[in-house]
This record gives sequence, C-alpha cells and structure tokens, in this order.
Amino acid sequence: MSQHPAATVLVAEDDRAIRFTLVRALKSDGYRVLEAADGDDALVQIERHEPDAVLLDLKMPGRDGLAVLAALGAALAELPVIVITAYGGSAAAIEAMRRGAYDYLTKPFDLDLVQLTLKRALRQRALSFEVKALRASASDEPAEGRDGSEPELVGQSAAMREVFKSIGLAAATEAPVLIIGESGTGKELVAAALHRHSDRASGPFIRVNCGALPEGLIESELFGHERGAFTGADRQKPGRFERATGGSIFLDEIAELPLSAQAKILRVLQNREFERVGGTQVLTTDARVVSATHRDLDKEVAAGRFREDLFYRLNVARIVIPPLRDRPEDVPILADHILRQVERKQGWGELSISSEALAAIRGRPWPGNVRQLENALMRAVIAARGRTILPEHLDAMAPHDPAIPAPGDPAATLPLRALLAEVERGAIERALQACGGNRTKTALRLGISRRQLFDKIREYDLLP
Repeated sequence: MSQHPAATVLVAEDDRAIRFTLVRALKSDGYRVLEAADGDDALVQIERHEPDAVLLDLKMPGRDGLAVLAALGAALAELPVIVITAYGGSAAAIEAMRRGAYDYLTKPFDLDLVQLTLKRALRQRALSFEVKALRASASDEPAEGRDGSEPELVGQSAAMREVFKSIGLAAATEAPVLIIGESGTGKELVAAALHRHSDRASGPFIRVNCGALPEGLIESELFGHERGAFTGADRQKPGRFERATGGSIFLDEIAELPLSAQAKILRVLQNREFERVGGTQVLTTDARVVSATHRDLDKEVAAGRFREDLFYRLNVARIVIPPLRDRPEDVPILADHILRQVERKQGWGELSISSEALAAIRGRPWPGNVRQLENALMRAVIAARGRTILPEHLDAMAPHDPAIPAPGDPAATLPLRALLAEVERGAIERALQACGGNRTKTALRLGISRRQLFDKIREYDLLP
C-alpha cells in the first residue's frame, strides 16, 4: 500500500487508455483518484475537490497543460503538479517547470517511476505545510508558444531531464547562473533557454565570447568607451553590459578573461555599476549575468588565474551539461531533431537514417559532443544525396573527421583521453605550421583564445 493511502490524486489526461492505466495503478496503490479529460475539466475538479497532487498531460484539447499551470498560479506552491509530455524536447519541459510544476515525465512512462515521483511530491507537500516555507514559483502570465524555429535543447535521458528542471527553476529567479560543460554540449542553448523562459524574455539577450575578445579591447567591448578614449575611438560606444540592461548578458568562456576585466565584472555584480573606458560618469545596469566555461574553475582559482570572489558571485545557480557520451540514449532523438533542422534550413524533402547507421552513431564517443554530431550528420546527408543515410555514408566522412579513427588505425585502440589528446596535438601542430608559427593567426584559425593556445603549446611541448 502507498505511504499516502488517504491522498487524492487528479489524473488529467485526454487519452482514455493512458488515463485508465494511470487510474488503475494509483487506485491499487491506495490513492483516491479523480479523472479529467481536458484542461477545463481539470480546473473544475481542482477547485471542487482540492486534490493533494495532479498528474497533468501537457497536450489536451481546449485548455492545455501549460494553460492549466498558468491558471493555477500561486496555488502551485502547495499543489504538486507532475506534468506528462510525449516529447523530450526542452521548451515544454522548461516552461512547465518555470510555471511551477513539481516534475515532469515523458511518454511512454514507467508506472513505478510515476508512483515514486508522486510519493516524493506528496512528502514534499507535507513538509511545506509543516514549515510554511515554500513560496509560489509560477508566473500568472502565460508565455507565448514556440513554433520550433528557435534552437532547442533536446533529450530524454535522466541527465537532460535534470538540466531542463534546473533551467526552469533558475529561470524563475534573478540569480546569476554558471553553466558548466564541455565544448559542443550546448552551453549557449542553455543560456538562451534561461533568458527565453525568464521574466526578462522581452529584453535583450547579449552574447559575449570572452575567449574571442582581443585583449586590448576587452574592457571597451564589455563596458563601452567615450569618444577619444583611445586611438580610433571616434565616437561614443555603449558596451555589452549597457546594451543588456533590462535583459540578460551571456559571458561564454568567462575563464578566458584577464584578471583586470574580472575585477570590473565583479563590481558590476556587486554594485550594478561601471564606467565606460575614458569616462567618469558612473552608469548602472540591471542585466542578469549568465556565464559559462568548459574549464574547472576551482582549479583556475587555485592557480590564481580566476578570482575567487568572482567565482562565488557567478556560481549562485549552477547547471552542468552532461557530455553526449554519458547519454547515448539521446543520440537517436538528437539525430532526428538535427535532420528535421536540416530539412527546414535547406528546403529538402524528408530525410531519414537507417537503423544500422543509427546504431553506428550511437556507438561512437562523440568527443565534440552535439556540435560534432551535427557536422557529421550534415556531411552524411550530403554524401547520401538526400536519400536514406546508410553506414557507408558515415564511413565516407570518417577520414575527414580526425576525432573518429578509421577501423584498423592504431589510434582506434587508444583510451579515449589519449586519443583526444593525440587528435588535439596534431590539429594544433598543423595549424601552427600553416600559419608560419604566428600564434595570433593560429588561435583564430583554431577558434580558441591566445591564452588557450599558449596553454596547449606548453602542454604538448610544441615550443620551437
């Protein structure tokens, strides 16, 4: 029997078979169960019977699940709602969490997981009544629907569900957010989702690639400059923080900033104020700061390359994006999502991938993560000439992809870490040769900062 035999649960689901299955399972676990076939009926049942928890399908005729969450508003602080969605994409899940849903599950779902999640929600509800400490995290303002034209995080793995939940919870606050993840995992997509699902969505979203900023112009780019502040400053220019007022600023690869710029960003976080280069007027900004890095900031702080006080200011809310190799179950849905994007962008007919090719890409480590998977599939589409992608189309691209050794290559037997190091060392060495040893040009060619290049040159002993 359930730990909550007297609890009342509302099942709001328009699919009769799914609703019947859920109702039967919950009744057998000792719950009193109510039913609703659409959003309007669900709201009536909630008002009339005041259930202890709700299982809510997002896609229903008439008023859908998101509209129900919006209508419940502050009541969600004491009514746990577990939403059910048929698709593992990020937008609906993040929006549901932002509006105050307790959790979400994807179809087809495991009944044991449904019951476990429900028990956990009811335990938390009981505690909230004891301490009266929970506050409403839902907005009464309904958000606009998405048409799928914006880049979206995709995944159904447990790790990605945690990412979606973290985005939804952080989006409902004004706290600084630090995003941690390897290159190619989608840190910018997470930052954009945070902004899109926050109350600042109507404001600007300003992106800054800190690793790509020329060292002599970092402060001018971030904080702006006055006319005549330096040679070439023929007019006043607002900086990125100034332009982000009322919205969000995304500081990608923030660990690449020099200590002098870090000190000024700390001042913005502490006092919300700054001056343009060459100016004396103190300006203010209310921009929400979202930062990201692929580096271990704890080690950077210990090495003296990153300010400890700034780290603590940035690390109020943290979102860790798992690498693709740790969530192979997401590869098929990612592949389908990428192919649908290619169809839209290129105006091609329906693209498909064979089960053998899908198994092949699922078995690869993808050290470049989602970005590498996108590039590989794009090349495979071209090799297949728009027809079904077969394993040979992937293999045809392999010799041009240094991260995927060909069968029989001695590198294929190396441990992953050693293999990646060999690939990286070779790429840097070839780029240095192509640029005649010019490190600035080499860094630009590789798409990394000069500091990153210097670190790698020392690491791989590539000094002349």
